[in-house]
Amino acid sequence: MDALDLLLNRRSVGKLCAPAPEGKVLENIIRAGLRAPDHGGLTPWRFVISQGKGLDKLGKILSDAAIAENSDPAVVDKMRHAPFRAPMVITVIAKVTPHPKVPALEQYLSAGCAAQAMQMAALAQGFQGFWRSGNLMFHPLVHQAFGLSGEDEIVGFLYLGMPEIEPMKVPQRHLSDFVEYL
Repeated sequence: MDALDLLLNRRSVGKLCAPAPEGKVLENIIRAGLRAPDHGGLTPWRFVISQGKGLDKLGKILSDAAIAENSDPAVVDKMRHAPFRAPMVITVIAKVTPHPKVPALEQYLSAGCAAQAMQMAALAQGFQGFWRSGNLMFHPLVHQAFGLSGEDEIVGFLYLGMPEIEPMKVPQRHLSDFVEYL
């Protein structure tokens, strides 16, 4: 697939099935994330891969946080099963290093760029992915489970697998609604 075509037609598919990326394909996905813009060469990213029993662990982390928030039992159950929307979930973490010229915001943006690059690398290799977030990724129990400290943050959960459904058409947007010139 042509790179520009890939960028202009990217759509998330919310229902993914096995197989998950593995071997050289997964390695390419991670390497794409490592090519994100990185002011100061701080490498402000960490990727935690969950699959198989790891999806159970991730579901427990999320449901425990939902329980701690006194969430409705249906929400707790939804969080427990959320990781199973795909055969693999990569938790993308901004690992923030205090730096006089590179604020935490730049490091969060870099981790976000890593997530986008990883998603695009998956698509380029015939897989599909979607990026999820949610208020529980900021929960102290979730941070503790992932060993976050200081200004570290989870920037999202990247779900990867094969599409179970066709992606929706890309919405047409008018550039003039988003672009202006000084």
